[in-house]
Amino acid sequence: MIGPVLEMRATCERCAAPLPPDGEARICSFECTFCPPCADAMAARCPNCGGELVARPRRVTG
Repeated sequence: MIGPVLEMRATCERCAAPLPPDGEARICSFECTFCPPCADAMAARCPNCGGELVARPRRVTG
């Protein structure tokens, strides 16, 4: 049985940079999503909930 699927947001919530499913991104436990440069600029803290921003798993496409 497959559980809930992680939402793979397509753009950074801070700068609107594109984030392809197989590319790098940072997320918090609420799935707020940011590009690595923005996450670094925010000291890896989500501005929405204060949670830790960690590497988003990559989804294989194709």
